[in-house]
Amino acid sequence: MSRGVLVVTLVMGLAALPATAPAYEIKPKTPETAFSGKLRPDILGISTDSTAESARSAFEASFKGRTDTKTDIQQQKFGGTTIGYIAALNFSAPSGAKQLGEVISSSFSSPASANRAYFIARNITFAQDQQPAKADMIKEIMDKYGSPTIVGDQHLYYIYRAGKIVSVGTRYKETTALDAIDRPLDPRAAIKLNGANGQGSCVAVVKRAQAKEKSLNAMLDDAKGANCDGALSVQLAPGVAPDRVGNAQFTLLDAKRIVSAAAIDGDALVAEKNERNPTPQGTAPKL
Repeated sequence: MSRGVLVVTLVMGLAALPATAPAYEIKPKTPETAFSGKLRPDILGISTDSTAESARSAFEASFKGRTDTKTDIQQQKFGGTTIGYIAALNFSAPSGAKQLGEVISSSFSSPASANRAYFIARNITFAQDQQPAKADMIKEIMDKYGSPTIVGDQHLYYIYRAGKIVSVGTRYKETTALDAIDRPLDPRAAIKLNGANGQGSCVAVVKRAQAKEKSLNAMLDDAKGANCDGALSVQLAPGVAPDRVGNAQFTLLDAKRIVSAAAIDGDALVAEKNERNPTPQGTAPKL
């Protein structure tokens, strides 16, 4: 083969190779949140401002030294891209005769909405001979989170709206919270948590969130219908004696972030799909 023919063949061969498609680029937008400034509640240092990576580091630090830990790191791909991200974290360790059992979980939005937490939960089961006093637990909770919105039915509820903890008329102190926690919720106070426009109480929204799938889509309708921007729930279940706590469950829900992140993610997924499958740009011929 002559040199000239060889050069032409190589050029034609290179031209026939498919062009490498550029990697898809996501330009993240931080979604709105119910919490800001000093009113930014956290569970073990994890708030709804945490990304999946920072939350994972906190989870690992909390369970450091335990050899019985189970981890479930749920990853997803963004749309039709190869971009992977952590959608949920679940760490757990069983209780024993001399050690507490613990489950920590959190759910995160996509990279388009900065992969931020919108649901965080922690469940602690105390060993029988290590169950703390209910009064001490309530003091620790109120020292950390402040005075709750409403107390009863084994719960302390913190309801957030417009950057503040909602009040329904009772300013709880440690003694009044301890007195109220095992009674039913005051119906006159509870009804004030419903919106005049038909929006429902965040107490009910938190209870449903605990029992359902934690994806943005699954939680979106409840978040839109909630008469609040966010909520923190702490349940203290009785232990071996009425004044002791056998189980403590913490739940942090950012309804405002769920609504905002769902909108951002939805727009980004549509844009990504359109980029993969652009609409034909042809025009009708002259007839």
